[in-house]
Amino acid sequence: MKHFDYIFTGTGLSALMTIYKMVLSGQFQDNSMLLIDENAKKTNDRTWCFWDKNGTVWEDSISKKWNSALFANEDFRRNLDLKPYQYNMVRGLDFYNQVFDLISKQENITFVNQKVIEIEESENIILIQTDSESFSCSKLFNSIYNKRKAENQTKYPVLQQHFMGWFIKSEQPVFNPGQATFMDFSVEQRGNTRFMYVLPTSGTEALLEYTLFSQNHLEKAEYETEIKKYIQNLGITTYEIIEKEQGSIPMTCYPFWKLNTKNVINIGTAGGWTKASTGYTFKNSNKKSTELVSFLQRETDFTKFHKRTKFWFYDLLLLDILDRKNEIGSTIFSSLFKKGNSQLIFKFLDEETSLKEDIQVILKCPKMLFIKAIFHVVFKTMK
Repeated sequence: MKHFDYIFTGTGLSALMTIYKMVLSGQFQDNSMLLIDENAKKTNDRTWCFWDKNGTVWEDSISKKWNSALFANEDFRRNLDLKPYQYNMVRGLDFYNQVFDLISKQENITFVNQKVIEIEESENIILIQTDSESFSCSKLFNSIYNKRKAENQTKYPVLQQHFMGWFIKSEQPVFNPGQATFMDFSVEQRGNTRFMYVLPTSGTEALLEYTLFSQNHLEKAEYETEIKKYIQNLGITTYEIIEKEQGSIPMTCYPFWKLNTKNVINIGTAGGWTKASTGYTFKNSNKKSTELVSFLQRETDFTKFHKRTKFWFYDLLLLDILDRKNEIGSTIFSSLFKKGNSQLIFKFLDEETSLKEDIQVILKCPKMLFIKAIFHVVFKTMK
C-alpha cells in the first residue's frame, strides 16, 4: 500500500483549486500528493460563472466576460451596470486543462482514475479503498458529498439548485453578446422559484439554462419543454443544440465543518463551500481554497479551519423562507434587484459588506418575511 502526505478524494472544483494553489505557493514540493476520481476530467461537463473586479488566477479559463447583466420578471426588466465588476464564464474543460497542465508537470503529484469505495480514519493515518487499490495518507481532503448527513436531519433546510442547459446556435442573431441574463423570472413559477439564465457568446450563440431553487427535481422533459418555450419566445425559429448540461447543487446551511477531524477536512459542496442562498460555487471555492492553502502553512489541525460568519445566518434565513414558501423566491429576488444598487448586491453576495451595507441590502427585501424567519430559525436550531 502506497502512502502519501496528502490525498484528495474527489477532484471537483474545490480540490483542483486547492492543489493548483498549493503548487503555485511553492511550499509543498517535498510533500507527496494523490488525486483520486472516477471522472478523468477530460470533457466539458459544466459551466461556472462568477463576478470579479480585480482579475483572477483563473484568467486563462475564462471564455467570456460581460460588463452588463439583465434581471427580469413578468412585470419589469432592469439592465444592471456591473462595473467595477465583470461577470465571467468558465467552461469546465478549460478549467480542467489549466489545472492539469500545471499539476501534470509536478513529480510529487499523482492522479488515479478510480472510484473511492471507503474511507477509514484511525488516530494518525487515513486508509482509502478504491475499486482496485488501497492507499494511505496523513491528511485527507474529501470532496465527496455526504447526501445522507445533510438530508437526514430537520434543523437545516436542504434545497436544490437544479438545472438543464442548452448551448445553442441560432440562425437569427437575437442575442446581445454584451449582456448576460442573470435571472429572468418571467417564466411560469408553478409554485416554485424558477428562472432562466442566458449567457450569450455571440449574436447567434448562447447557453440557456432553466434553473430552479426547490426541493424536488423535475422530469427531464419538463426542463426541455421550458427551454424550448423560452427559445421560441425569443423569436428563434431555427437553431442547433451544440451541447447540453444538467446538474443539481445542494443549497443548505448544514454545518458540514462539524464533520472535520484533525486530519480530515471536507471541502467543496461536501464542506459547505457552496454559497447556500444562491448555489454559486466558483467564487466561494476560490476564496476558501486560498484560505486553506494559507492555513496549511501554519496549522495542522483541520478542526480549526472553519469560521462561521454573519452571512451564514443571512443565508439560513433565505433558505428557511424558500423551504416553507418556495413560490415567493421571485418576489424576494425582484425586490432586491428592482431598485437596489447592483454593485452593492454583488458585494453582499460576495460576503464582503459591512453591517451598515448589509442593512441597506436587506431592507430592500420583504421585511415581515425575514422577521418571521428569524423567529422560526432560532426556534428550530435551539430545539
